[in-house]
Amino acid sequence: MSDNVWFKDYSIDTLEGMRNANMATHIGMEFLKVGNDFLSGRIPVDERTTQPFGILHGGASCVLSESLGSIAAWMTIDPEKYRAVGLEINCNHIRAVTSGYVIGHCTPIHIGRRTQIWQTDMTEEATGKRTAISRLTVAIIDHGTLSTQKEAVHVG
Repeated sequence: MSDNVWFKDYSIDTLEGMRNANMATHIGMEFLKVGNDFLSGRIPVDERTTQPFGILHGGASCVLSESLGSIAAWMTIDPEKYRAVGLEINCNHIRAVTSGYVIGHCTPIHIGRRTQIWQTDMTEEATGKRTAISRLTVAIIDHGTLSTQKEAVHVG
């Protein structure tokens, strides 16, 4: 895809509010770039994201993928009317990483009215080698459908 898929214009500065006081902040995730049809971010490989043997925890890769994919899905919808929520995630861990950063590059496979599928390719920042690949299925639900929602999502 090369056409702009977003509901409105978003910038990295605008998206920074999406990672405040939640899992993405806890693992040190940063947004890197918003393109016409992709969102990228990175996480550090440190004490917050490694497992006991010193390599990147597979769950951290899943958090990166779900964070990027859910936010990307949200960016395609009218946030006054709809919410984007994860339905299913899978992740293939390909290569261990022990330090530095892992970059996630998230692109749409399918953007439908009620479901979306987003793929995140993850690479080691220092080498560019693929570390994991993940696919996230997202449901688009009506605003107010969730039983316990935050009052408002503060963006920007």
